[in-house]
Amino acid sequence: MKTNKKMNKYTIISCCTVLIVLAAWYVCINVLHLKQETVFPGPITVAKTFVQKMTSKVPDGATLPTHLMGSLKVALFGYSLGVLFGVPMGILMAWFKWVDRFVRPLFDLIRPVPGLAWIPMFILLFGIGILPKAAVIFLSTSVACIVNSYTGIKQTKQEHLWVGDVFGFSNLQKLYKIAIPTALPMIFTGLRVAMGAAWMALVAAELLASSVGLGYMIQQGRYASKPALVFVGMIMIGIVGLLFDTILHWLEVKVAKGMNAE
Repeated sequence: MKTNKKMNKYTIISCCTVLIVLAAWYVCINVLHLKQETVFPGPITVAKTFVQKMTSKVPDGATLPTHLMGSLKVALFGYSLGVLFGVPMGILMAWFKWVDRFVRPLFDLIRPVPGLAWIPMFILLFGIGILPKAAVIFLSTSVACIVNSYTGIKQTKQEHLWVGDVFGFSNLQKLYKIAIPTALPMIFTGLRVAMGAAWMALVAAELLASSVGLGYMIQQGRYASKPALVFVGMIMIGIVGLLFDTILHWLEVKVAKGMNAE
C-alpha cells in the first residue's frame, strides 16, 4: 500500500514537472516572444506539426509512423544482437580468466572508439540500408552490456561462493545459481544503458546515412527550415526511450521478485 502511494506521489511530481516546463516554454515563446517561432517554435506549433505529420509526407517523403517504425526496426534489431552477444560475453569474461585474457586486448581497443566512427567502414561493407545502422547499434549496445555484466559478476561476494562450495556446487552451478542472480541488477542496468546508447547511435547514423527514420526526419526538418518538425522528432525519440526504459525497469522488478520467491 505504501509502495503504491509512493509511486502515485512520484508520478504526480513527474507530471507537474512536465506541465511546468510546457508552461514556461509557452510563456517564453507565445507570450513574451523571446524567440520567433520560425527559429524556436512554441508547444502549440509543435503539437500541430505532430498531428499533421501523422498523415503528411512533407517534406521528407514519409509520415511520422513510417519514420518511427523504420527507427524501431533498426534499433530493436541492433539492440537484440548487442544484448545477445554482450551479456553472455561479459559474464564469461568475468567468470573465466582465460576468456578475459583472450578477449580483453581487442575489447579495450574497440571500446573507446565511438560508434559513429565505424559508419564509413560499415557503409563501404554493407551499403546504405539497415545493416550499417544495425552494426553501429550492435557495437554501442554490446559494449554497455559487456561492461555492466562483467562488473555485476565481479561484485559477487566470496562468502556466497564459499556457501556454494559447502553445498558441493560445481563451477558452472556457482555461476548459474549464485553469481548471475547476484549480478542481475547490474545486468539490467546495462540493458537500460544499452537502450539509450542504441537510440543515440541510431539517430546519429540516420543523420548521416538513411532515407527513413526519426533521425532522417530531423535532418530533413533542418534542411527545410522547419524547426517544429525537428522538435517532433526529438520528442518522439524521448518518448520511445522513456517507454523502453520503463519496460526494462518493470521487467527488472518482476525478475527480482521471482528470484526472491525462489
